[in-house]
Amino acid sequence: MKPSTRKIALERMQILIQTAISNARTNPELSQKQAQIARRISSRHNIRMPYDLRMVFCKKCKSFIAPGINSRIRLGRTSIKSIRISCNFCGHTYRKIIPKNTSHNNLA
Repeated sequence: MKPSTRKIALERMQILIQTAISNARTNPELSQKQAQIARRISSRHNIRMPYDLRMVFCKKCKSFIAPGINSRIRLGRTSIKSIRISCNFCGHTYRKIIPKNTSHNNLA
């Protein structure tokens, strides 16, 4: 695939996801459709979605979840710092582990 085609596809995916997030509260059907189009662009051109775009899709039902609108986000308070994201469509909960920053521990 040409690099220009890949760049255009990535830009279109980012624009679609951004507009889907902004439309999620006012028009949820439109935002779902925009997110599915972005996913279709990714699969059609065989391009892996960047991490920040993959975060807005449920891992189980693959539906678009806007943070705080049709998903619930909780911070873990145990010894392992994590973010728990629950999908309001299928109820699936998954965690994102927040790594400890060790660069501050080595200061003299």
